[in-house]
Amino acid sequence: MTLDELRTQLNDLDRRLLELIAERQTASREVARVKRATGYPTRDYAREREVIVGARARAADLGVSPEVAENVMRLLIRTSLTTQEQASVSAHGAGSGLRALVIGGAGKIGGWFAHFLASQGYAVEIADPAASAAAPATAMADWRDSALGHDLIVVATPLGVTDSILHELARRRPAGVVFDVGSLKTPLRAGLAALRAAGVRVTSVHPMFGPNTELLSGRHVIFIDLDAGDALERVRALFKPTMVEQVVMGLEDHDRLIAYVLGLSHALNIAFFTALAQSGEAAPRLVQMSSTTFDAQFDIASEVAKESPELYFEIQRLNDYGAQPLAALAQALETLREAVANNDQEGFTALMRRGLEYTQGRRELRARRA
Repeated sequence: MTLDELRTQLNDLDRRLLELIAERQTASREVARVKRATGYPTRDYAREREVIVGARARAADLGVSPEVAENVMRLLIRTSLTTQEQASVSAHGAGSGLRALVIGGAGKIGGWFAHFLASQGYAVEIADPAASAAAPATAMADWRDSALGHDLIVVATPLGVTDSILHELARRRPAGVVFDVGSLKTPLRAGLAALRAAGVRVTSVHPMFGPNTELLSGRHVIFIDLDAGDALERVRALFKPTMVEQVVMGLEDHDRLIAYVLGLSHALNIAFFTALAQSGEAAPRLVQMSSTTFDAQFDIASEVAKESPELYFEIQRLNDYGAQPLAALAQALETLREAVANNDQEGFTALMRRGLEYTQGRRELRARRA
């Protein structure tokens, strides 16, 4: 066969592969329907393992790399789960006949919540100066122009203005459930307390994922219990048809832990790309001779560099507990520097072993989920 004929054959195979993927997605929607009807959970880790092990075995028989087969099957499983989760959320219909207002709905995470609520049947309205009337919501420039007769009010604004909005809402005492989605909670103490004191059903939420997230399996949403009526359970119920992992905690615990989960991880990556940028070495040259570890760290740091500097500064600066992990990072780097400078192999080895012990539990947990 000529090269052109071979390429035509490959194009035909690619088309057939896509048709099979589409057929698989259709079957996934039917699987979701049956699971809902029988009360079966959306995700079945034992079944996924069975599919992957079987795919690796068949691939070996066919002369195909088992690793390639596993990667393909994991991608297909993820696509199937996304289809099933979206079908489950839509079928749940918890918002049918109800109204929701997303203040800051033109932003990234605000837009995610607007679509999420619309998929559950809520009539969604966005209040944002940057919003335009478009599906899945109607829009207004200023939330203060609203009568606030909504069943849900989501505050998805920058941290710097969220507390003042919460105070204004407290003065107007809306009847619906109110919750913010801020990355930090201690800067919102006063506003949340004002809402609770005004008798408003209020809670606080932190989605631990980005606005481009489609599949919530393996993701976490943190809920802050403010003991304000049924607000907490009402908002938790929004995520019941998804596979997200729900975590309930107190406001102070949230920011103390998030100082490490977000603050430390952000700082580490900012320090990494800052050190590289100041090294005088060109990134393309470093990438040409990179290692597996360097590539993985570089990819994470690259994603961090794309994020909002304003948001990341707020996460560092506005957290009452933010100084501790930064100090711990500085101390850890100094301990490492001293071990190398003093030819202290024993001290260096102790750092590595302590890290292995600390991270072992996390690795085991992730392995069980994989």
